[in-house]
This record gives sequence, C-alpha cells and structure tokens, in this order.
Amino acid sequence: MKLSKKILTGIIIAVSAVNIAFAAEISTEAKLQYNKGVDMYRLGRYDEAITAFQQAVDIDPDYIDAYYNLGSILEYIKQEDAALAVFKQIILRKPTDYEAVYKAAALSVKLGQPEQAKSYLSLIPANSIVHSKAQQLASSMKTDMQTIKHEQKEIAAESEKISQSNGVYENLGSPTGMVTDKNGNLYVAGFSDNAIVKISPNGDRRLFVKDAKLNGPIGLELDSSGNIYVANYNANNVLKISSTGLVSVLISDIPKPYCLHIDGGLLFISAQGSNSVIRYKL
Repeated sequence: MKLSKKILTGIIIAVSAVNIAFAAEISTEAKLQYNKGVDMYRLGRYDEAITAFQQAVDIDPDYIDAYYNLGSILEYIKQEDAALAVFKQIILRKPTDYEAVYKAAALSVKLGQPEQAKSYLSLIPANSIVHSKAQQLASSMKTDMQTIKHEQKEIAAESEKISQSNGVYENLGSPTGMVTDKNGNLYVAGFSDNAIVKISPNGDRRLFVKDAKLNGPIGLELDSSGNIYVANYNANNVLKISSTGLVSVLISDIPKPYCLHIDGGLLFISAQGSNSVIRYKL
C-alpha cells in the first residue's frame, strides 16, 4: 500500500506548489499527529495510525495529506465505507484532487454503488494523470468515460429541475431535525428509528448513521468542516459525527437537549429539562 503523497520529516512538510496554501496554515500540533500516524503505519500499528491521522484532521480540517493517508489505511484494512467518507472530505476541500476523486469512484464500485462511481468519474478531465485508470474503471462497469460524462450531464439537468420543484420525502421514521451540507444533501434525524438519513438533491436516500449512541435524536447542526452535531434527546447528551463518520459523545448531562445552533466557534443547545440554553466552545 502506498500510504502518503507527502511524507513529513520531523515537523517539516515537503509539499508541491499546488498545496503550498494548505501547508502554510497547518499547525505544529497537527503535523506532530501526522508524523505519529506515519510512524505507526510503518510499524504496522494501523489502529494507532488511524487515530493519529484522525486527530490531525480534527485539529486542522483542511489537512489534505492527513485525510489522504487516513483514507488509504481505511481502504487497506477493508473499511471501505469509512475510507469513502474520508476521500469525500478531500473532494469537498479540493475538487481538483483527482487522485481522491478516482479513489472515491473505485471505492463506490467496491461498495456496489455504480451510479455514485460514475458521478465521480465524470469529474476527472482527460488531461488528468489518473484518467487512464478512470477509463479502466469505467470499462470494468461496461461503459466508458465519454458515455459517463454525457449521462451525468443529463442527470444534473434533471436534478436541477427536481430541486426547483415542490415535492415530499415520504416514509421517514418520526423525522425531527434537519440540516443541509454544501452539496445540497439533506440530513434528517429519525427520532423513533434512532438514525440519520441522507437525501441527495435528486431525491436518492440512504442510511447515513445508525449507531448505538443515537437515542432519540432531534436537533441537528453542521459546522464548516462537515461535522454534524446531534441533540440526543433521550440520552441527555450531544453527539458529534465527524466528517469521516465517527460518532462520539461531545457533551454529557444535558437534560433533554432539543435545538442546536452554531455561531462561529460556539455551539448553543436548548435544554428543555432545565429550561436553559447552554453555550459550548467548539
């Protein structure tokens, strides 16, 4: 497995001219976590490498190389769903990272999501260094890049018509809180299902999160890094779902949290059980 596009030595990063803007903003703490991830990978301690790279992107949400290495390890250990979520985060931050786009397409094929794979392949230009691999992947799906690009243009046009019309999303389990991301995807909390459903702009839906920690989710909120926060009403806590799909308890002992709101670096939570609003620094 090729782990890294760029390997750190100490806390000095060697980057291409393309990524210099990102490197200038990377904190020393994030670089140290990145280094730790590389070291743990070389020792074959993949769980610790994953944790280190995850911490690096938590500290610096635009750390592209840390995302890439995190996704590569997750793919290597056959956690394709989690790996795909990571490469999506790269694409959100840097749509011209066609290595990440190709990875997302290949993982979508492995996960039995050919239409999603085609949507990623359609983003890869003919002059990209991964275009030949993209063409091979398209061939494995009994099609070619030209056909895929034509089909995706038609789908985009139809999706635009749908997004501008009235409609109803049915058969959701006690829907409560909702939030949308930068791509127009709608996330809906299901109070009775203890789940969060993701609905794309064209109406396609899939189960986004179903986790034992979810217990009566109501309010949802999204930060600029793609993390989702959940007012977990029956569990009296607030959950954080990271940009890579990891679910953790952010704040405990909040009596009946209901609505969430983010303003800058502050998260506000209405607590019905104590008739109060809690302010939390993210």
